[in-house]
Amino acid sequence: MTKKIKIALVHDSFTQWGGAERVLKTFSEIFPEAPIYVLVKDQQVVHKFLPGKMVIPSFLQNYPGMPSKLKYYFYLMPKAAESFDFSCYDIVLSDSSAFSKGVKTSKKTKHICYMHTPTRYLTSDEQQYFADAKIPLPIIGRPIVRALLNKLKKWDFKASKRPDVLIANSKFIATKIKKYYKRDVDAVIFPPVDTAKFKISSKIEDYFLVVARLEPYKSTELAIRAANKLGINLKIIGEGSDKERLQKIAGPTVKFLGSLYDKEIADIYSKAQALIFPQIEDAGLTPLESMASGRPVIAFAKGGALESVINRKTGILFNEQSEESLIEAIHKFKNTNFDPKFIRNHAKKFDIAKFKQKISEIVAKNS
Repeated sequence: MTKKIKIALVHDSFTQWGGAERVLKTFSEIFPEAPIYVLVKDQQVVHKFLPGKMVIPSFLQNYPGMPSKLKYYFYLMPKAAESFDFSCYDIVLSDSSAFSKGVKTSKKTKHICYMHTPTRYLTSDEQQYFADAKIPLPIIGRPIVRALLNKLKKWDFKASKRPDVLIANSKFIATKIKKYYKRDVDAVIFPPVDTAKFKISSKIEDYFLVVARLEPYKSTELAIRAANKLGINLKIIGEGSDKERLQKIAGPTVKFLGSLYDKEIADIYSKAQALIFPQIEDAGLTPLESMASGRPVIAFAKGGALESVINRKTGILFNEQSEESLIEAIHKFKNTNFDPKFIRNHAKKFDIAKFKQKISEIVAKNS
């Protein structure tokens, strides 16, 4: 009789819904009986997106202000990640953008880490992250925070060596892992799109689309300013801390639709002229969703977009993260013919079924 493999899933924190959380949900579909360990959770978000799943938080869950005040406890996150006991599991599959790669396992437990990025605020985006986080730091406290960050950086580098198997979500991130963690990845598996949820529409309407969390690093302002200047219709799906500021600079042709259900989003994708994707993403799910709907992507030519968008075939790539460069790309888009069926067939290369198969094969190989 074959022994049943016991698997645990680990995620940094489950307090919002985004690309990393979609990957976690996919892992949970592959291994439906696996419990999920997180630093902290928002039970409402869990109930909405992972109904019925066992989601186990660390001791940080009991700290004041959780989960919304998690950023104030950044110095305790390593200890929280190391606090879980995985001694009864054969496999730990972590889904990491920061601390879950640093969980501790015994020799009999294999740790497979799917890494979305090296910890941003400890590597490439340290200054920008804390500026956007808006954590009030009196002058007297800055040296203390700097000392804590230096300690965290040492832990982060050490933690990057713990996974037995390391998977990057893109070639872009594999390069970053090599740069900051000085190790090669064992595989690159791009995040999946559930192409069955999207369709080609026979009716294309007169609007462009942005689908993103409304945070500064998403560069939605660039799309808004281009829409203002060109007078084109732009629909924006998403919520975030930057929404109020973006609304103030938006012209009359820009509409904020807020947070919508997946079916509504799929319908809006299918009828858009194109998705505008002005940010740098580690991989990027929304371009795949747009292409699964047969619609092109106008994307900044850096990061994961270079691995999913084929210039002048499934979209238009622009080389500078500027209003002028984006406007030029929109003009190129209008003068280019696209084949919706070709675009959708390209997206199918990233289908969720293929992703599940690749992950399952890696887990089986290490069981």
